[in-house]
Amino acid sequence: LGILYIVKNAKRFDLNADMLLDMVTWAIPIAIIGARLYYVAFEFDFYKENPKSIFAIWEGGLAIYGAVIFGAIFIFFWARAKKLNLWNLFDISSIGLIIGQIIGRYGNFVNGEAFGSETALPWRMVIYGQSVHPTFLYESLWNLIGFFMLHKVSKKRKFEGQIVLLYFIWYGIGRAMIEGLRTDSLYLWGSGIRVSQALSIVLVIASIIIYFFKNKGEKLNGSTN
Repeated sequence: LGILYIVKNAKRFDLNADMLLDMVTWAIPIAIIGARLYYVAFEFDFYKENPKSIFAIWEGGLAIYGAVIFGAIFIFFWARAKKLNLWNLFDISSIGLIIGQIIGRYGNFVNGEAFGSETALPWRMVIYGQSVHPTFLYESLWNLIGFFMLHKVSKKRKFEGQIVLLYFIWYGIGRAMIEGLRTDSLYLWGSGIRVSQALSIVLVIASIIIYFFKNKGEKLNGSTN
């Protein structure tokens, strides 16, 4: 569905639909590899003793931020190689990504993973005999709201890069809050700091700063004030 969205809306971002299909053909497997390497890096104590398990992705262990980082790096080099506008690529890709995240979180429900701490709230879910926060649902609904916001803003962009920066701000705020409820977080080595929570906060702050300067100094056609 994310791919269908970016293909249908390619012209609105001054991009070619066939080119975007070529891009995602490479970007998706690279993002999956990145998601795995990110997870392995923060669970290295286990994987250094069980190196064969690094390849066993069917046992779990894919982290969305790893996918985003590797996907963004690939898109950066793709844009340079094809002489395309990087910010436009980031903008449309971020909407396709958040669509995937809306749906992808239900995989956590099916797998019985990525749930929150115990709660007595009316919307709790019962798993393994415990009543817990349905954090997969929290994030999916947060992303659904984010999608509608990004889609609406994208129709009247003030500057190139506005959508991807709003994505990082919106998703980062939601992930930072929801991550605090989860019981399966990755932690910075030898600390009690949740990796995704810390990275989310950094991305939110960085994106707000960049947004401020781009909004102040750029117009959509690339000219500066």
